[in-house]
Amino acid sequence: MDKSFQPVTKKDLSISTAEATLWSFGLGLPLACLLMFLYLWRWGATVNISNARPAVFLYSIIGFIATLILGSIIHELIHGISWATFGHKPIKAIKFGFQWKTLTPYAHCNEPMEVSAYRLGGIMPLVVLGILPAMIGIVTGNGWSMFFGFLLTAAAGGDLLVLWLIRNVKPGQRVEDHPTRVGCYLIETQ
Repeated sequence: MDKSFQPVTKKDLSISTAEATLWSFGLGLPLACLLMFLYLWRWGATVNISNARPAVFLYSIIGFIATLILGSIIHELIHGISWATFGHKPIKAIKFGFQWKTLTPYAHCNEPMEVSAYRLGGIMPLVVLGILPAMIGIVTGNGWSMFFGFLLTAAAGGDLLVLWLIRNVKPGQRVEDHPTRVGCYLIETQ
């Protein structure tokens, strides 16, 4: 028997997209609310809607929806680019798509990678699209930056959930992004 051959098993560290959606609000929203609290503590609430016209509300709703859609697409692009960069994977190893059942875009790396690269790729959208714009808003008083950061921090709850699911995976271990669920497989050699 070839001694270089080591059997491989995969331990599933994932949950369904529906479960992840429910859990993500419990993880992302508290962090987003903390950032909003810091903004309001520093700058106060100065919104006056008493004289606003109906068109303002329509534009606000359209802006909110556009922010969520565009932010979600960029969020997934950041996952993919980060996994390719930190995991030393070719960009062709990253698949981008849209899951109609849950109305969510996704990025999926179809090659195993070291868990630290997977974690970095998982946290980057939260940092780049959520925390950074919120902190800019907190420091400068820019309400739009804070609003964008608030929304995309809350939306990153699923990423925080994945980080929680892999919290016991040791550095150096390899994981493989789950192709249909939220999370990954831990690749173990025996």
